[in-house]
Amino acid sequence: MTLADVKNALLTVTTNLRHYDGTGLITPYLVWSEDTQSDAVYAGGQMQEQAIQGTIDLFTKTEYDPKFSQIQTALNNAGISFYLDSIQYEEDTKYIHYQWIFSIPVEV
Repeated sequence: MTLADVKNALLTVTTNLRHYDGTGLITPYLVWSEDTQSDAVYAGGQMQEQAIQGTIDLFTKTEYDPKFSQIQTALNNAGISFYLDSIQYEEDTKYIHYQWIFSIPVEV
């Protein structure tokens, strides 16, 4: 699996998507980014397997936005592991902000 698989899964939900920074996008929009290594297996002094962890953020002003379920369905369909990390209401922007954490195995 590659990070492009995450992007491609999210593109099935919306093209209003950016990697790392959503500046200038109009709601609802998605931002995704890889953040860290979540797991690795070493043998013989070399990394044999690796998993990359990242975040997916939905910013919307629509209560009960259907994109919430669409994102989870898209990730499931792509075989991407994830969990819902937080749901926040951002008072300054009036956005409802959903955040998921994903983890994918990548080739070393």
